[in-house]
Amino acid sequence: MKAYIDQLAAGMMPESRELEELLRTEDEEILAYLYAQARKVREKHYGRDVYIRGLIEFTDYCRNNCYYCGLRRDNRKAERYRLSEQEIMECAQEGYFLGFRTFVLQGGEDAGYGCERIEALVRMLKERFPDCAVTLSVGEHSEKTYRRWREAGADRYLLRHETADPAHYRRLHPQELSWERRMECLHTLKRLGYQVGCGFMVGSPGHETGHLVKELLFLRRFRPHMVGLGPFIPHKDTPFGGAPAGTLLMTLKCLALVRLILPDVLLPATTALGTIAENGTVLGMQAGANVVMPNLSPVYARRKYMLYDGKAVSGSEAAEGLQLLKERMEAAGYRVAVSRGDWKGEKNDV
Repeated sequence: MKAYIDQLAAGMMPESRELEELLRTEDEEILAYLYAQARKVREKHYGRDVYIRGLIEFTDYCRNNCYYCGLRRDNRKAERYRLSEQEIMECAQEGYFLGFRTFVLQGGEDAGYGCERIEALVRMLKERFPDCAVTLSVGEHSEKTYRRWREAGADRYLLRHETADPAHYRRLHPQELSWERRMECLHTLKRLGYQVGCGFMVGSPGHETGHLVKELLFLRRFRPHMVGLGPFIPHKDTPFGGAPAGTLLMTLKCLALVRLILPDVLLPATTALGTIAENGTVLGMQAGANVVMPNLSPVYARRKYMLYDGKAVSGSEAAEGLQLLKERMEAAGYRVAVSRGDWKGEKNDV
């Protein structure tokens, strides 16, 4: 199997069955080689810098009813909130002082924060912090809306595709949402000039090894600038509340394989990874990740923005724990960079 890893590191794609073998292996020697090659590729493109993004979870209202998400509209137990523009700007100001040069505005698809209000918010952030990048992660919208936000100054957009298999997408979402629409949005965002992030949950209900192969093949074709992947973690107040969580091992394997398939990709060690393992962020770096997204949201909001059970909201996952994060990264041989942390690849086609 080392030959398959060497193929990937050389820019060649193994056969699907060979990718499946890599995803299934638990051979410690093979895994150590996989992670080492992923680190080598990461360091070739980004060195040992770790890029930090200041995450601002500004609303947990959502019009959608995804079966896995704690923010789904039918979850009557969710504590809903909406940050004001002033609160958001205060979060960003604190983040700027700490050294953050990217702000990620993440929320549900909330009618209370429509196109014009988000457009104005982006303009405020870019005016106040002109040397910073603004990333939006607010779901599916029209091309017109995406264009307005891009023209207002939004640099990046995160929209997880969740799964590359249409039938599996149907299992995770209600009828009004479609895989085809999600793909259309991703291609629109890329065409409009955003740095585009997609991604998936490892081990979501029905997500078999064959689906993971499809994820890797899709990422190879689409060539996103960022990939956000982490383990599925159930939320007790959703239809999948009793489903098993995704595993640390499979998540790390996926991170390493994505790094080899997309050498220049921006690859976060996600909060979900830090939730299922105390040292998950460091392990993610050792598997090829190069981005961390500490939470800048007010503490009261973090505790309400519960996508899944047990979400980490303190320690190195929080902005005020940035020093702890720096210490952990330095101990592992990495350095937290004060930088926008832009994608370093060459321009690619839609």
